[in-house]
Amino acid sequence: MGRWSESGLFREAWMRLLGRLDELRGIDWEEAIADGTFAPAKKGGAAVGNTKKGKGTKLMLMIESRRGTPLSLDVASANKAEVNLIEPLVEHRVLPRSPKRLMYDRAADSDPLRERLAAQKIELICHHRSNRKKPPTQDGRAARRLKRRYRVERSISWLFNNRRLVVRYEHYDHLFLGFATLACVMQLLYKF
Repeated sequence: MGRWSESGLFREAWMRLLGRLDELRGIDWEEAIADGTFAPAKKGGAAVGNTKKGKGTKLMLMIESRRGTPLSLDVASANKAEVNLIEPLVEHRVLPRSPKRLMYDRAADSDPLRERLAAQKIELICHHRSNRKKPPTQDGRAARRLKRRYRVERSISWLFNNRRLVVRYEHYDHLFLGFATLACVMQLLYKF
């Protein structure tokens, strides 16, 4: 498993399957939905951080809005803020195309993040935080799209059908990322 995940075999399979699915059915590049989740880590290691829930890893996932096809996956330490993990998630997408709009929850409400994503021609759609000091950057019309955020929660729960992702027992982060990538490949195979 270690050699396969280090060599990028699973990511290559994911890229080929996603490209083939894009040819057959077309991937909706208009909107993507992203979210992060916590996986407790029992053995420590790289990309494990302390939180009030205990030691763990954050698993970040970006899917297309229409069918829930996984587009990007990233693993990071759990003690990092999610707002700092969104850009690496967008950079780690499997295919070189990027979505026009990215939907996220309140954790992404950051004006510098909006500006950096706008420089990449990606519009960030998220609710504003309740303690926001600056005036709102978007009205409620764009936030109506957030009703579809349940799709990323559903995709994460599908990933968690794989027991290796629910609790992280791997000491090395590339092994955990390899298992998560393999789970995305299996989820993508169900779409054919």
